[in-house]
Amino acid sequence: MLYKHDQQKLLRWIALFLIGTFLQFLFYIPTPVLSQNSNSCSNITTPLTSEEQTYARAAWQYFVKNYQPATGFTNSTGGYPSGTLWDMGNYLMALNAARWLNLTDQADFDSRLNKFLTTLNSLKLFEDALPNKVYNAATAKMVDYGNNPLEQGIGWSALDVGRILAAFDVIRTCHPQYNNWLKGIVAKWQVARSLKDGQLFGATVLPDKKTLLVQEGRLGYEEYGARGYQLWGFSAPKAIALEPFKLVEINGVQIPVDNRDFQSTNANNYVVSESYILDGIEFGLQGELADFAARVLDVQKRRFDTTGQLTAVTEDNIDQAPYFLYNTIYANGANWATITDANQPYPQFRSISTKAAFGWRYLFPDNVYAQKVFDAVKDLRSPDDSGYYAGIYEESKQPNKALTGNTNGLILEILYYKARGNHPLIASTSVSLSTSKPSENASPATPSNQPNSTGNPSENASPATPANQPNSTVTTPIATPADTSKPTEVAVAPIPPVDSPQPSSQLKLDRPLTPVERRYAEAAWRYFQANYHSKSGLIDDRSDFKGATLWGLGDYLAALHAARSLDTITPKEFDQRTRHLLAALTKLPLFAGELPSRGYDTRTLQPVDYGGNPVPEGNGWSALDLGRMLAALYNLKSCHPEYTTAVDKIVLDWSYLRVVREGILSSATVTKEQDGRSLTRVNPETRLGYEEYAARAFQLWGFNLDRSAVGGEYQTASVEGLKVPIQRHRTDTNSKNQYTVSNPFVLYGLEFGLDPKMRSLFEPIFEAQAERYRRTGIFTASATTLIDRKPYTVHSTITGQGDPWVALGDNGQPVPKGRVVSTAVAFAYHALLPENKYSQQLLQGTTDLYNPLVGFYEGFYETTGKTAVGFTSSTNSIILQSLLYKVMNRQPLIRPTSTMKSPWWQEVTKGNSGRGLPKTAIQRIKLISDSSGSYWVSGGEKTPLVTGTKVTE
Repeated sequence: MLYKHDQQKLLRWIALFLIGTFLQFLFYIPTPVLSQNSNSCSNITTPLTSEEQTYARAAWQYFVKNYQPATGFTNSTGGYPSGTLWDMGNYLMALNAARWLNLTDQADFDSRLNKFLTTLNSLKLFEDALPNKVYNAATAKMVDYGNNPLEQGIGWSALDVGRILAAFDVIRTCHPQYNNWLKGIVAKWQVARSLKDGQLFGATVLPDKKTLLVQEGRLGYEEYGARGYQLWGFSAPKAIALEPFKLVEINGVQIPVDNRDFQSTNANNYVVSESYILDGIEFGLQGELADFAARVLDVQKRRFDTTGQLTAVTEDNIDQAPYFLYNTIYANGANWATITDANQPYPQFRSISTKAAFGWRYLFPDNVYAQKVFDAVKDLRSPDDSGYYAGIYEESKQPNKALTGNTNGLILEILYYKARGNHPLIASTSVSLSTSKPSENASPATPSNQPNSTGNPSENASPATPANQPNSTVTTPIATPADTSKPTEVAVAPIPPVDSPQPSSQLKLDRPLTPVERRYAEAAWRYFQANYHSKSGLIDDRSDFKGATLWGLGDYLAALHAARSLDTITPKEFDQRTRHLLAALTKLPLFAGELPSRGYDTRTLQPVDYGGNPVPEGNGWSALDLGRMLAALYNLKSCHPEYTTAVDKIVLDWSYLRVVREGILSSATVTKEQDGRSLTRVNPETRLGYEEYAARAFQLWGFNLDRSAVGGEYQTASVEGLKVPIQRHRTDTNSKNQYTVSNPFVLYGLEFGLDPKMRSLFEPIFEAQAERYRRTGIFTASATTLIDRKPYTVHSTITGQGDPWVALGDNGQPVPKGRVVSTAVAFAYHALLPENKYSQQLLQGTTDLYNPLVGFYEGFYETTGKTAVGFTSSTNSIILQSLLYKVMNRQPLIRPTSTMKSPWWQEVTKGNSGRGLPKTAIQRIKLISDSSGSYWVSGGEKTPLVTGTKVTE
């Protein structure tokens, strides 16, 4: 009996211990902790200016004056002791920013946060599940929106939960000693109750006191809230996806709008600024959300351009009834609607939002309009030092004197983002990016071992191509979050100033740009502003990868010339950029001491492979890339002869012994053997169109390339009843061209004109696309383009691997529904064939496909009409060149040189250079004109009136 009694006693003690452990977890009662600095959060790389410090101190004063010492909470609006979970999230973000901006000391920070979390941990929850939608900030009691106490509460907001979960993540990252406390709070909440079918669900109380779960969130806020959940391991894949949405044209801009409207769901589908601003400063704008944000800013600028009314709209408290309004770009079928939550209109109270203006100013620091609207509100502070007012009424021009934690908290968060060097507050690796469909989990931030290419000719061959073939290359991945560590950037000093431009060097234009054309030119040039490395003088081939090929740098030099000729940039900017680029070209390490390598890091100028990985010895050269650069350098000398000596110095450093052989172009690749040796292999170039273009460029410098230049026999395939060229008939290599696209042919036409031989290739390529449109109604501008998802590069072919109209990835595999209508090709076709009805229709479909901050997009998808997000130097360069071609009365962009006495020709004349220079000092091609136009032809051709090349089936 004694043994049995002791056993029962022991079991009771075990049971009590287990119950106590469970209760400790359920009712987590932490002890106060003191923060320790987190290096990443305290890393202020761009300190606030004295003026910005004034902004920050003013915003922090709101929280100082609206602090509730009994609870540690702050009032959501000035003097009104109420607050939602969203407001609490705002305060935590503001408190963290204030600490790192030295607006409060460590003791005050810890005191405030300990009190706040103590109260938050003890809050009464709605149905013991999740925090109520609103609490009295002074007492921490559940209330309704009128601050009236309610025992049951009024439900929860999933979006507000997402907001505070994001704030929790920032606190635990920057102050890790609070991590366990925060984990205990989240563990008490039944977060899973707010998730259903992959979406966010809030709770509301019906008149009969029953609880109804309702889906929460529309495009913008829904994705933001879902990311907060994801930070704590809660998945909402449908919420994080962008679908369902449509594009609505407002003031000439296609704006993304949620398909779920008020009439069918009793919820507003408003489009406002704040959700995109929050996404930008906290998670970093990426993928389609970056595109959407730029559109949302641009449409507000367009409204200002049209009406003269500064516009920065988002939701805000106001200082009179109805006290809270949504100032929108679009809501429930109406543009520029100002509504209540119940969709009641109040257009007379539309206002310029202070927080929105601050957000756009620091998210897009180079945007002129963002600066302009910011200047209107930057001093809109309360005279009694109570913080920033919410905004300025558009109609009365009077301040909206509402003082809120939302406005002042967001200002502090934005200024902290600026002080961190515009580095997002939350690591991008913590969450997924929004995609068009929930099932598409591929992120634009692809793993470093995933191939991707820029669309440049030296980068488009399939990785599966045998290494002994001349086109075998690897491809360029989009930069990953792991790539964010910045290498030491090399500072390149520009070459010394050159002679003043000669009056004759400025191109004579047939007419000025129209206002619309000028807008396009300025948009295209934006790419080269946004992707310029001010230290090295280089431009990235693509906006998401810090690397360049010689082809891409040739694009940049051609764009520079076009922008100057169109008066898009000043002579001073042109000169500074040109001298900087020429200096950088002299610093590029040469492969085997002969020629520029295939790729370079635009920050360090060191050779890299197409994956961005360092290859100190280089990875070969591309004859096609060299041709692109030689064409651009030749035209620089012709149109701006003051740079002649500097240009010739660069090209005379190179050796051409192996790139020009027996009248053909060859490229070098490097392969790794099993024993670790690196072997260089040199093989002929065979890329249809690209080979012909590069050969013409080499001929400008006197090289004999009769076997690579356009001409000879071409094999064709029947596409839409037309004989479309697929490859040159040749016996010097077994390599085959994989596909036919428009890119090299339109570039050839713009720069060299359409000589009869090239025209015989160009015309069936264009007509096949026009005929497909006439037959199917599908816009077709077949090209190699970049996209922001797998397979990242798509070759929308006229014919590829024996099939017409197939879209291929770099691996040669078909890409279903992947065909893209190329913006660049549409512009070029219209420039070359302005009277053609199809080229006119094609241009109309693509002209507004640009982001005013970073340039033109690659195009749009044939099947959906949605924008193909991606930005490259190639696309924006061709658009600038197309615009220049139009105003030059359709003359070839490359102009003949005025002298043969330059250093290059002097060295050629000397002979025996040991570097493969031409044997005689003559250009191999000349510019002529006839009834069909102007074009460059080989000097040995007896007549330009050739009807076409021989073709074989």
